[in-house]
Amino acid sequence: MEGEKYAKELDVAVRVVHMACSLCQRLQQGIVSAGSDLVKSKEDDSPVTVADWSVQATVSWILSEFFGSQNVSIIAEEDVQTLSKADSASLLEAVVNTVNECLARASKYGLKSPPKALNTSQVLEAISRCNSVGGPKGRHWVLDPVDGTLGFVRGDQYAVALALVEDGKVVIGVLGCPNYPMKKELLSYHYQYHETMSRLSPPSDDMWERGCVMYAKRGSGEAWMQPPIPGDKKFVWPNSARLVRVSSIDDPKLATCCEPVEKANSDHSFTAGLAHSVGLRNQPLRVYSMVKYAAIARGDAELFMKFARTGYKEKIWDHAAGVVIVEEAGGVVTDAGGHPLDFSKGPYLEGLDRGIVVCSGATLHEKIIDAVYASWDSSNL
Repeated sequence: MEGEKYAKELDVAVRVVHMACSLCQRLQQGIVSAGSDLVKSKEDDSPVTVADWSVQATVSWILSEFFGSQNVSIIAEEDVQTLSKADSASLLEAVVNTVNECLARASKYGLKSPPKALNTSQVLEAISRCNSVGGPKGRHWVLDPVDGTLGFVRGDQYAVALALVEDGKVVIGVLGCPNYPMKKELLSYHYQYHETMSRLSPPSDDMWERGCVMYAKRGSGEAWMQPPIPGDKKFVWPNSARLVRVSSIDDPKLATCCEPVEKANSDHSFTAGLAHSVGLRNQPLRVYSMVKYAAIARGDAELFMKFARTGYKEKIWDHAAGVVIVEEAGGVVTDAGGHPLDFSKGPYLEGLDRGIVVCSGATLHEKIIDAVYASWDSSNL
């Protein structure tokens, strides 16, 4: 990768997402078994955990150290409001400890640890540094530290998503999916089954491939997937990377559609009607978070549609990394009017026409967009 444009940025992004996934895996086991002490509710009632803040602080610190804090602009989901409250002292302490434990392992991923443990104010500063509002000019890193926090706290699917936007275009995307196995046939097993089995017998190589990290660079025409880094092994590029490609299925009757597990922010009735009108017959793949983008990029599903409820605005960190990975793997991502998503307007996807349509190819995409127009007209929405 040396000498290529964005080579350094992609290299560091992949390494830090692997590091973040490892942090999340350790924390998820504790949260699933211990309960709600490490989980808080935000103002919109969505959950936020020690993992969200810890990943944000870790990624912020690594990017700032590597590229220089004056050169790094980060747009991310979390702020320090909840953490700074008097009743959050134990939560803040847990975040500081988790960040330091994670950074102490940085050399495993070929990254540099701080000379000494970060103190509370340094961790809070790293989190609050991610306060950029983006825009049409310059470079902005876009981070969702834990996308699908509900899936995370329930011991299910979630993702760590990091993208680089330059002059309003997504140029790099990295998607860490710690519970999304390298092999599709393992998908039906809940990850806790693997946890139980690995305690009963020595883990095989396959056992360690319960998760994956996917990444792509704009214009390369390639998307890649790597397994997680097991135990005491060190990250060595390219870490058994394999190319991924979208499915060649373009007949809606044979296509599998990804659906969100939660109904909170989506118009499910319109999506269901649309699925019926185009003739979707397969059981949907129900997954939390941007794992849907991963499923389409590697050919496990062909379609994802999201039509937001009135008043809900899509955030760029929920889509940026997934969009470039799907597109470089051969897929198509647009709004429901067929226009590319616009990442140049700040933290929100402004000007979005009705919803988002993610497809494995242009032929299927055209059929879906046509059906959207027909269904939308007939529903008088």
